[in-house]
Amino acid sequence: MHGDPISDYLTRVRNAVKANHRVVEIPASNIKKEITKVLFDKGYIANFKFEDNDIQGTIKIALKYHPVTKIPAIRAINRVSKPGSRRYADMKTMPRVLNGLGIAIISTSRGVMTDKEARRLNIGGEVLCSVY
Repeated sequence: MHGDPISDYLTRVRNAVKANHRVVEIPASNIKKEITKVLFDKGYIANFKFEDNDIQGTIKIALKYHPVTKIPAIRAINRVSKPGSRRYADMKTMPRVLNGLGIAIISTSRGVMTDKEARRLNIGGEVLCSVY
């Protein structure tokens, strides 16, 4: 059993990007599904599929690369809030990743969303990770 399932998710994606894999399979959970939807909506992954083949299910993520240069869309994906040190932010202290070029994924009372959406809705939450 892993200590932190979100860190495991991010590490699997990071390792697959560094190894230039096209598809990565990750054990599913509701929070991982929501993070995957945010990454797809913001254009960091090409596609995803939720499979319920066993009790837990899996998430298949098709990673996105530039068609000519083969540079991955995800340059870095880092965990911000850890189980031993939770990071919460309100609208005023919401982090800006690469001065707005990247995204921070926030878990709010209205669901998982990006830092820009949370600022627009004037709500805060736990900063799960940053992506650029």
